[in-house]
Amino acid sequence: MNVATFPMLSLILFLPFIGALAIAVINSVEAAKKIALITAIAELIATLIITFSFDAEVAGFSQVERYRWIPNLHAEFLLGVDGISVLFLPASALLTLITIIASWNNVNHLSRLHFALLLILESVTLGVFTALDMLLFFLFWEATLPPIFFLIGLWGIGAQRRSAALKYTLFMLFGGVPLLFAIIVLATNHATQTGELSFSFPELLQTPMPDNLQLIVFLLLVLGFAVKAPLAPFHTWLPTIAMQAPTQLSALLTGLKLGAFGLLRFAFPLAPQAAAHHAWIVALLGAVTLVYAALIALKQTNLRELLAYLSISHVGLVVLGIASLNEQSLQGAIFQLLNFSLIASSLMLMAGFIQQRFGSTELIHLGGLAKVMPKMTAFFFLFSLASIGMPLTSGFPAEMLLIIGVFKNHLGLGIAALCGAILGASALLMFIRGAFWGEITHENIKQVSDLRLREWLVLGVPILLVIIFGLFPQMIPLHQPFHPH
Repeated sequence: MNVATFPMLSLILFLPFIGALAIAVINSVEAAKKIALITAIAELIATLIITFSFDAEVAGFSQVERYRWIPNLHAEFLLGVDGISVLFLPASALLTLITIIASWNNVNHLSRLHFALLLILESVTLGVFTALDMLLFFLFWEATLPPIFFLIGLWGIGAQRRSAALKYTLFMLFGGVPLLFAIIVLATNHATQTGELSFSFPELLQTPMPDNLQLIVFLLLVLGFAVKAPLAPFHTWLPTIAMQAPTQLSALLTGLKLGAFGLLRFAFPLAPQAAAHHAWIVALLGAVTLVYAALIALKQTNLRELLAYLSISHVGLVVLGIASLNEQSLQGAIFQLLNFSLIASSLMLMAGFIQQRFGSTELIHLGGLAKVMPKMTAFFFLFSLASIGMPLTSGFPAEMLLIIGVFKNHLGLGIAALCGAILGASALLMFIRGAFWGEITHENIKQVSDLRLREWLVLGVPILLVIIFGLFPQMIPLHQPFHPH
């Protein structure tokens, strides 16, 4: 491991907390917004420095920081990044910055608390990506719940927003139980092998584990991460959140797939033999989720709900790729997870822009939007093309890697992946035809404005990156998260 000479990872974890604390001690809403914006920009710059200074030639983890935390449990405040997790740091920071800009004039009460919670959520999310102590990882994982609960309950746009906040929390608490059990089993197995507890991820990777224990750990981790991903049948919380939560939070939850990252980072590497023999379980979950969610998306008449089901379908494809256990499928999964932070989140933010203008994203209230909002239509169409994997967008190399990798592993699952992709594309294009093309169906549509300057800022950087990474996919250094068996 490469030990850090300067605590950059600690900096990016504590900087948003400092920004949130500064917001708490001032009384001006405008000043709070500026602090949130400056903090998010500084955070993005810091994550980019970490990413560009990362040396892929160094084996193991880099920027490692180790501090005493709970000595009696041998738990440490242990941070580090490798070629996988380092890519998600700027993606998370950029998405948080975008959501802060998108929220600028859309929060009418408790604005200071809203921006402070967004910063806290950014901090704990980055903690999930950088924690190398399993107990510390679990702490960050669970710490995402309070800010999300309050963001949904206090600023949701649906009548059932408090019920949605409770539903999300209960789902995540349920998913946390098997994760905690798996972590305990891993630590006690290390104690059995070496004589002392350890929650260090690098050490646990090197600790031998009996096959029967590996299977238990693997299934527990898969169950816990499947809830967060989400995979069927644990997916119902995401459409509920899309309809009830503020669209900025929905964009964050669709753009940051922590559950799929958890499968990549922990489930397969920590139980490699069990994963090799039982990856078909995860593949089946992914394939069912992919096709089922795409079929449900075909029946949706609300844009936000449609995008939620398409996000579930796409994560099913990612999980199917992870479970295929070959180089192409794993690289495609990583690429697609990064795409979510650009494509899926931007589509959800545009659904929010439409919601703000019309008070609804139901298809019956839309129609002919291209005639009055040509710029919005162009952006939505471009992001939609990227979402369905059209060439010259970043969605194309990601989906090609995924589908080729799945076909290499199993012909039937490859066909399922193709069918799911076609169904999802059909659902999105059919909605676009009904909402953006054709005749203007309501007089109030003629009165709406096209993209505003702030909305240009929100969408401009993601669409530029989507095109750049579509033309030059080699710019994203894709590394193996583990050695496929």
